Amino acid sequence: MNQEDFERFIMELPHVQREENFGYLLFFVGDDHRLPFVTIANSVNDIDNVSNLDRDGVFRINIGVSKETFNSLDLHLNEDMDYSVLNVFLPHPHYAKQHFICILNPVDDNLEKTKPFILEAHV
Repeated sequence: MNQEDFERFIMELPHVQREENFGYLLFFVGDDHRLPFVTIANSVNDIDNVSNLDRDGVFRINIGVSKETFNSLDLHLNEDMDYSVLNVFLPHPHYAKQHFICILNPVDDNLEKTKPFILEAHV
């Protein structure tokens, strides 16, 4: 799936609204726009430059999962973490404390894991 496929998948979920801000696509459930359940980034900005998103076709999906799911993935922040690696689940570089995970260009098994994480976040 490419970025557009993920956007379509997310927008087909019930009551989803989409906004664009700071180079991100922000997806909210319902009218309460306090915290998106998923975001997609595909370019570097002043706030976020750790994933080298200016590469052609590279996008990062950020997903707010439950604490239990986050902990089950056994993700640990460290200063040497390479956020530019493709197809690897990582703690979000800025929102891991809010149980956000991220992945760049998921494929194969991780593609199949990404969809249920999005569905969980949508609830």
